[in-house]
Amino acid sequence: MAEKNNATIGFEKQIWDAACVLWGHIPAAEYRKVIVGLIFLRYISSTFEKRYEELKAEGEGFEEDRDEYLGENIFFVPEKARWSAISAAAHTPEIGTVIDEAMREIEAENKTLKNVLPKNYASPDLDKRVLGDVVDLFTNMDMSDTEDGKDLLGRTYEYCIAQFAAYEGVKGGEFYTPSSIVKTIVSILKPFDNCRVYDPCCGSGGMFVQSVKFIQAHSGNRRSISVYGQESNADTWKMAKMNMAIRGIDADFGPYQADTFFNDLHANLRADFIMANPPFNLSNWGQDKLKEDVRWKYGTPPAGNANYAWIQHMIHHLAPNGKLGLVLANGALSTQSSGEGEIRKNIINADLVEGIVALPTQLFYSVTIPVTLWFISKNKKQKGKTLFIDARKMGYMVDRKHRDFTDEDIQTLADTFSSFQDGTLEDVKGFCAVADLQTIEKQDYILTPGRYVGIEEQEDDGEPFEEKMTRLTSELSDMFAKSHELEDEIRKKLGAIGYEI
Repeated sequence: MAEKNNATIGFEKQIWDAACVLWGHIPAAEYRKVIVGLIFLRYISSTFEKRYEELKAEGEGFEEDRDEYLGENIFFVPEKARWSAISAAAHTPEIGTVIDEAMREIEAENKTLKNVLPKNYASPDLDKRVLGDVVDLFTNMDMSDTEDGKDLLGRTYEYCIAQFAAYEGVKGGEFYTPSSIVKTIVSILKPFDNCRVYDPCCGSGGMFVQSVKFIQAHSGNRRSISVYGQESNADTWKMAKMNMAIRGIDADFGPYQADTFFNDLHANLRADFIMANPPFNLSNWGQDKLKEDVRWKYGTPPAGNANYAWIQHMIHHLAPNGKLGLVLANGALSTQSSGEGEIRKNIINADLVEGIVALPTQLFYSVTIPVTLWFISKNKKQKGKTLFIDARKMGYMVDRKHRDFTDEDIQTLADTFSSFQDGTLEDVKGFCAVADLQTIEKQDYILTPGRYVGIEEQEDDGEPFEEKMTRLTSELSDMFAKSHELEDEIRKKLGAIGYEI
């Protein structure tokens, strides 16, 4: 098992091994469906079997009692759908049919999953010998210590997308929000019991998984949260339904996938908390057909970028005391094009922007674009003030490509927000600052945190300024001289083989 962190799920290698086994046997687009479906079955069986053995050891004969599982928020798995039945049939010609039947059994037990689970394993296009080898890999996958707060299916899906994109030369996915970012948003917003949580572009549902975990960790009832989501991609919508089912979360994602701008499935919803990671800089989102929409209270968003359409859609859906946290590409902080600057100005003057957090790069798995967290509140505690945080130096590198926040990093950000809301926060050069509306106006309503927090103070090394400048200019002179020597040497080498520069 890999060392625990927010960036990995612990069995990426087995997932990649499974993909490699499938390679060349099915179309690339089908890899993810095959793998995510098996991850789903393997995970629900793993948690079920653990509880099953506990009940069996108690000797009361309740190991087949559904209520004994549902009471613990554990998914009850019908006998034919248990991994033991699937692994036993791994190397038989019927393995595909066995898996498809397992999916049907689960759908029969869980009406919210009707027509949601993948049932393509018996397809003649999928080599059953190859499928049996993949089942073996999943049988040896240890999920006993998988953290229940992790968006397991979303992370698996995104991992596959990112890896396949690298090998196939195609664009990776962006719908999965890394756990670090989700935890940060939830820790700052602090959703409470009996609240309505909404995500208008919910992807695999990771925001909800973490919100429920937060409420439960703070002695709340995980069933008291009302979850509303919408997703336009059919496969992702189905995965979100699966994700909620295995966590015991009752969620309203609408009867089907749908475009949030054109078919708002929760038009009358006013949410206490909105958490979202909308598609970055989405173009061609249909502005020409929505110019007079009631949601554009602060200005009509431009046709070429949906960032301010998403922001205004979410503000429209906030309850009178509602709060929202969302991830946006950095361009939204300062853009003046196509009326975006005016929309931002209007939102700021409405005293809605509570805080802005600049994030470090490499937190995402398949995109490197720098992003920022926006926190917007309908009824701010600190009227006329906005908190700016520059968190670009926070976190640590999990590997060469991925950065992650520690739990301490996340707590630091949450505590900074709490201190700001309590009116006790002191500015820290290079990290955080509180600005009033007049200060933001002087910055042309640009919300880039660096403009407000400044540069952190450097510790005085004790070397007098004149001496330091003499030393540095001498070192620079030596470097220039050395560069000229190298330049002459290169010219000579090229001249010797007939090239003059």
